[in-house]
Amino acid sequence: MNPDILREQVEYYRQRASEYDEWFFRQGRYDRGEEHRQQWFFEVTEVETALRSAAPSGDILELACGTELWTQHLLPFATHLAAVDASPEAIALNQQRLGCASVEYIVADLFEWCSLQQFDFIFFGFWLSHVPMEKFVAFWQMVKQALKPDGRVFFVDSLLNQESTALNHAALHQQGYSQRKLNDGRTYRVVKIFHEPTKLEMSLQNLGWSGSIYRTANYFLYGLVYPAIAV
Repeated sequence: MNPDILREQVEYYRQRASEYDEWFFRQGRYDRGEEHRQQWFFEVTEVETALRSAAPSGDILELACGTELWTQHLLPFATHLAAVDASPEAIALNQQRLGCASVEYIVADLFEWCSLQQFDFIFFGFWLSHVPMEKFVAFWQMVKQALKPDGRVFFVDSLLNQESTALNHAALHQQGYSQRKLNDGRTYRVVKIFHEPTKLEMSLQNLGWSGSIYRTANYFLYGLVYPAIAV
C-alpha cells in the first residue's frame, strides 16, 4: 500500500469540502439530467428509510462525517453524537450547517484513530470504499472496539456505476485507485473499491459480524451489522 495515496486522499477531501455536496445533489459536473436525478434521490430515500428503521439511539458515532449530509439524520436520535473526519474543512461546514453545540467533533485520520469510549450505534457513509483492502480487517477491528457489545453498525456506500461519478472522470473500476478532479481541474488519487454486497456480507461474516447488506436498484449498497454471538 503506497502511503502517498492515503495522504492524497485526505488532501483531496480537504480541498473538495466546499464542492462535495455537488456530487450528492447531482449538480455541476454530476448533473446527468432530471430522470437520473429523480432515480438517484428515489434510491437515497430508500437508504434514509432503512437508516431510520435501524433505530439509531443512545451514544452514536459517525465516522467520516463529511459536510453534514448524514449527520442531520443521526442527531435527532442521539443522546450523545461524536463525528469524526480527517478534513477540518468538512467538519467546519458540518458544524456550521448543523448548528448544534452538543455534537462532539473530532479531526482525525481514521486509519490512525481509535475511540476511547464505546457507542450504541456507529454510522459511516461512503467511507468503506476508501478503505484499502490491506486495512480492511484493521478498520473493522477498530469499529468493533468502538461498539458496545449489543451495538449496531449501519453504513452506505456506492455501487459500481459510471453515472455516479462526474462527467469528466475516467471510467470506474471494481477495485484499486481512481483519479479524481476538482472543479478547478486539480487531480488527486484516491482509494476506491466498489464492494459487491454478497461478497462483502461474507467477508464480514468471516470477521465475526452478523447482519445483512442490501443494494438499491442502481447506485447504493447499505448494511446493518452487529457482532455475531458466539455459540
